[in-house]
Order: sequence, then C-alpha cells, then structure tokens
Amino acid sequence: MARIEALRRDTELKPLPQPESGLTPETMIARAAALRPLLRDEQDESDQRGYYSDNMHREFLKAGVYRCVQPKLFGGYEFDFPTFCKIIIEISRGHPSTGWCYTLASSHAMLIGSHWSEEAQRELFGPEGDFRSPHRAPPNGKFRKVDGGYVVNGTWSYSSGVPVCTHFTAGGLIVDEGKPPIVVNFCVPIDQVEILSDWGGDASLGMRGSGSNSVRLTEIFVADRFFSESSRMMAIADQAHGTPGTRLHGNPMYLGQMGGPYHTTLGAITAGTARAACDEFEAMMRTRAVMFDPSASRLTNQESQRPFGKALNLTDSAEALTLAAAQGYMDYCARWAKDRTPISADDTLRLWGMAQEACFMACEAVELLFQNSGSTAANKGQRIERYLRDVQMYRIHPAAQPWTGLARAQSYLGLPVWMFGNPPPPTAKV
Repeated sequence: MARIEALRRDTELKPLPQPESGLTPETMIARAAALRPLLRDEQDESDQRGYYSDNMHREFLKAGVYRCVQPKLFGGYEFDFPTFCKIIIEISRGHPSTGWCYTLASSHAMLIGSHWSEEAQRELFGPEGDFRSPHRAPPNGKFRKVDGGYVVNGTWSYSSGVPVCTHFTAGGLIVDEGKPPIVVNFCVPIDQVEILSDWGGDASLGMRGSGSNSVRLTEIFVADRFFSESSRMMAIADQAHGTPGTRLHGNPMYLGQMGGPYHTTLGAITAGTARAACDEFEAMMRTRAVMFDPSASRLTNQESQRPFGKALNLTDSAEALTLAAAQGYMDYCARWAKDRTPISADDTLRLWGMAQEACFMACEAVELLFQNSGSTAANKGQRIERYLRDVQMYRIHPAAQPWTGLARAQSYLGLPVWMFGNPPPPTAKV
C-alpha cells in the first residue's frame, strides 16, 4: 500500500507503543485460527449470553486482533483490509456470531482514524490505544444544541459488538433552525450509555452471540469535537485533500469510504460460517453411516459427496471474492494516493455488490449442507442448525436487499441514485 508522506502533517504526537512490536499479519491470522477449538467449545454459552466470554476477550487482546486496522500512531498495527478479513474468516469459522461481535467492535477504529480530528482521535484512542466501538450508522436520536456541543437522547438498535466495546459510535440527523439538516456521526465512551438487555438466548433467530444490543442515551452531552460530518458510506464530495486520517497517518487506507469495506466484513463472516459448516458436514461424513445401508459410510456415498463438493466450491468462491473486494478497496486508496482519483459512489457500490454476492454464495453453501445432513441436524444444539440460523440473519440484513443492485445500475449508468435522496424517475419501479 502506497503511503502519502507528502500529505502527512508534522505532529508532536509520539506514537503509542504497540503491545507487540514486530507482529506480522501472518502471525495474527495464525493466532486467530488457533482459537477455533476454544471458540467452538464456547458456542452454546456465547449464544445464550449474547456475546463471547471474558476469557475469549482476553485471548483476542493477547492475539492483538482488535488493533488490526487501528492506526499505528495510536498503538495499532495498521494492517490492510484483506488481512482483517482473513482474521474475521478464521474467528467466524470457530463461531459465526463471535465473528460478528468481534468484527463490529474492531472495524470502526478505521472509521474514527479516518474522519475524526487529531484532537478527537487522541482522546478516543486514549493513552493506551484501547479502543473498540460499534457503529450504528442509520441516523436516529434527538440533538439539542448547547454551548460547546449537543445534548443527545435516543435509542439505537442492533449495535453489534457493544458488550465488549470501550466506546459507542452512531449516526444522527441534526436539525438546527434555519439550516438544512446535517447527517452526523458521534462517538462517546461506553460508560455514558445504557446497553439494553435485548439480545442473546432466544431473542433472535440467529447470530445470538453477536452482541447486537440496543443502546440508549439519556441527556448525554457530546462535545463538538466528537462529531464528524464527513460522509463515510459512499463517497466524500471533495476528496482532493483527503481526510483528517490521510493527513494525520499518511496512509490512504484512512480515506475511509466505508460502504465497500463494511460489506467485505460481512462477506468474511459468512464465508467463515460456510467453512464451519463444511467442517461439520465432513465430520458427519466420517462418523455416520448411510441410513438405508448401515454397513456403508457416508464418506464413500456419492449422495453425501456431491453436496459437499458443491459447498466447498461455493465456500472457496465466497472467500476469494470477499478478499478480492477487500483488496479492491486498498487498490482504490492507492489510486487516490497516486493521482487523486476519488473513490466514487459507483466504486463503493461495486465493492459492496461483489461482497454481497460472496455472502449469497456462502449462505447457499450452508443451506445446501443443512438440507443434506439428515433430520438430526435440525435439533437444537447441533452446529449445522446454528450455522443455518446464523446465515439467515444475513439474508434479512438491510444491506443484503435488492435495492443495492438498483443503486449500482443507476450509478453505473450516470443516473440519479434514488437511495441518496433523489426521487425515482417516473418510469422506475421501486
């Protein structure tokens, strides 16, 4: 990844020390993979609790995985997004909803590192660089202007990862009298919010250990410096001068156009889930007999081999496409560093669409294996049953819906994209 030293401003900040100097991406990925047995042992307890255990949290801290895409200036390792996705795949292969919880807690260090000011970043990452935050992006809440900031009230649902976080980040819409509405994001310490007990156990169909609790703020003062008005989902209007993050960290990754990268993390979670389902189906093939011929192993039975081979192909494809989309984001950032070609909304929707198709392939792999596992696979506590429920949570996710294909077509053709506030044309069917 090309760096942009020419745009990196001089700073008196001394970099915070990394917990482990010299840690490599390969070592971090291997550490995540080594946690698979423990992740699987704790699946039931994590799902019931709603998030992973304190012991697993300590293992993640020790492995350094929370700091994968966190800026070096603030104690992170600043690895690239494909590395991050490989770590997510390995964790999700051990337990999909732990993968979701981990991902949505740790990915937003890149968001903060891209779009918040130097002063705010210094405070948010803190003296030790210990930072984790969900990002509940859809605007919500009420904002009352006071001296130096806003008093915030509201409830943000599906704040995935929040039980293991140090901060809370969310979207809002500020409406000041006489001014046009402003879409903002803000970040506050976790001790200023109330985490509602509405996740875990039977509260949801799947991803029960993802920590997707609702968060409530009641009369919380948020200083102006902890708000960011920059767009981060599709495209910044003017990218010529980069972002606070590109100027502060000298790394074009912190251009921070997050719509594409965000969806590659979902691709990594579902690909890891499909890999877990393949592992479970293979174990079943090696240990169970054919129903109508108890003397024959499913391992040598073509009716088991056929769906297994198809699922392997789907899983390999999902993983490869996810990593290609993640690398695509890095390539766009490098292109910007070279000649200031901006990351366009169509660029972002292209990566989003690639990652979405990867997710669909991974879901299909899990569903195929479930359909060919026999009736015992539907029993509560069976891993295949868990993995089937988990991928359904992607199927119904707002980011997985057909509007994304419509938006891609409109952006590619140079037409107004209706989801960005443009009314649909008279002939459009929405």
